[in-house]
Amino acid sequence: MVTQVIPHYDAEDIQVLEGLEAVRRRPGMYVGGTDIKALHHLIYEVVDNSIDEALAGACDHIQIVIHPDQSVTVADNGRGIPVAPHPQKKISTLQLVMTTLHAGGKFDGGGYKVSGGLHGVGVSAVNALSEWMEVEVKRDGKVFRQRYERGVPTGPVEVVATLPKGHEHETGTRSTFRFDRTIFKEVEGYRYETLVQRFREMAFVTKGVTIHLRDERESPVREMTFYFEGGITSFVRYLNRNRNVLHPVVYVEKNVDSIGVEVAIQYTDAYAESVYSFANTIHTVDGGTHLTGLRSALTRTINDYARKQGLLKENESNFSGEDTREGLTAIVSIKHPDPQFESQTKVKLMNAEVKSVVESVVSDRLGSFLEENPRAAKAVIQKCLTSARARAAARKARDLVIRKSALESMTLPGKLADCSERDPNQTEIYIVEGDSAGGSAKQGRDRRFQAILPLRGKILNTERARLDKILNNNEVKALITALGTGIGDDFNLDGLRYNRIIVMCDADVDGAHIRTLLLTFFFRYMQPLIEEGHLYIAQPPLYRIEQKKQVHYVYTEEEKEALLKKLNGSNATIQRYKGLGEMNPEQLWETTMDPENRILLQVTIEDATAADKTFDMLMGSAVPPRKRFIQTHAKSVRNLDV
Repeated sequence: MVTQVIPHYDAEDIQVLEGLEAVRRRPGMYVGGTDIKALHHLIYEVVDNSIDEALAGACDHIQIVIHPDQSVTVADNGRGIPVAPHPQKKISTLQLVMTTLHAGGKFDGGGYKVSGGLHGVGVSAVNALSEWMEVEVKRDGKVFRQRYERGVPTGPVEVVATLPKGHEHETGTRSTFRFDRTIFKEVEGYRYETLVQRFREMAFVTKGVTIHLRDERESPVREMTFYFEGGITSFVRYLNRNRNVLHPVVYVEKNVDSIGVEVAIQYTDAYAESVYSFANTIHTVDGGTHLTGLRSALTRTINDYARKQGLLKENESNFSGEDTREGLTAIVSIKHPDPQFESQTKVKLMNAEVKSVVESVVSDRLGSFLEENPRAAKAVIQKCLTSARARAAARKARDLVIRKSALESMTLPGKLADCSERDPNQTEIYIVEGDSAGGSAKQGRDRRFQAILPLRGKILNTERARLDKILNNNEVKALITALGTGIGDDFNLDGLRYNRIIVMCDADVDGAHIRTLLLTFFFRYMQPLIEEGHLYIAQPPLYRIEQKKQVHYVYTEEEKEALLKKLNGSNATIQRYKGLGEMNPEQLWETTMDPENRILLQVTIEDATAADKTFDMLMGSAVPPRKRFIQTHAKSVRNLDV
């Protein structure tokens, strides 16, 4: 008999975390973790405060600078954080804001009628997670400063300068911080491109505000300025610049019960929808009630118009929501005095009343537009009709393709070499280019948990095809059937038969093309697979280098040169792998399939807007933007060994 020892649980076991220690202990609760995404969130939290000043009408210029030492400065010309002693706490209000959770000017609507920072957590959390932070405030004709180290003030708020004559009325806040590497251990630094996308979005939804980003870490310095007088109308035009549009942008801005609603809508000849939602300028990546209201309004208004004009017959079904969103580009941005988000990272809006407000505003404006522009209305309805018919055809095709349960193994494609393990959490599938590589992979794999699906040739470009045509492609059908999730309306992540889906292609131009085609398909039709972390890209070696019976595999040109230098280049045999089929099964296992040695790249979506734009540019029907991209990157293309 085993006696279980139960640890004691008394009053002294209860810990009270003082100040900002809770943030340092559990950063995930405040900024979403300690990865690269959370690192960028530090900047966003500080910039959000400046954007709130802009929403209050007190700021029209924001500057973000990344310094060579990875510290970041965010400066604005807003009102400046108050520095006078707080009436309750008797310390400088600046120190209170920077060192106390849930201390801010956004709770009662006094300082801000609308804001994105609502919990009084953001900037104090950044302070807690920074190795050091300095804040300078211009107001009352003086410049005030305080420095903090890991959230703790190193001294009181000091007056460090008096504003010169003629500048006495200038105000603003300048915050400089460097993230704490003892917390963000696995990250190298900020990504300039990620910040460019974020601040471009911010400038679109905060029209009239200039946002300047400067990165001093490289020479020459990189910098961009964003200013859009047209706001979200400019945003829609930007997203559609490589697409053929069916009508001008439909725009509406209205204030209902203290809720500001701004919506821009435009239909294109594309098949995918590009819809983005914002609440108090914050991108709500998981949508929420404002997005639900927009979608409901679109479906109802278009169906009502089509019935009224006789474009939908009595015996025809109404358009579905998917029918009315095919080819749609839309932005919905709301300003709410008291928005309720799902979490501190503000990815989903929860206010129930917003749905009906957005639905009403969009229905009125879109209904008027359709009535006043019959030619544009007819083009939109025709688009929906074509979509509905294609969807019906796809439904029939889907019934022949989709395996309804993991038990119906008879429907698995014949080319699939399945694994013996039946627990999906323990399995993985390699999607391999060609029968030759497929043969090596089948022989070299661990049959217990690794499945192999070879694809013959290049799959269909799903950016330029509707679902009904896609489902008639044999390679796509085999892929859908093997994964078990279904597709479109029937997609269900619970049916996934493999925990890891690994794309393994040759290290040449054709392999890169096939990989891009597959990524396009997954992004457009199985995006939850990416969002939940199931999609990976295998990294086969470029070279096999042998010297004195010692074999080395290298994955880049730089690694090759470094190794040859180390080996002095004497009597080394170099083999360049142009295809996976050139490797024997043992080599393929050792380099690319053995979990102990292989290199896998996990596919993630950092910015859906940027990903949408990139797939549209690379894989869409418009040729000029793709040609410009190739010409711009011609040097790197020439460097490929083809």
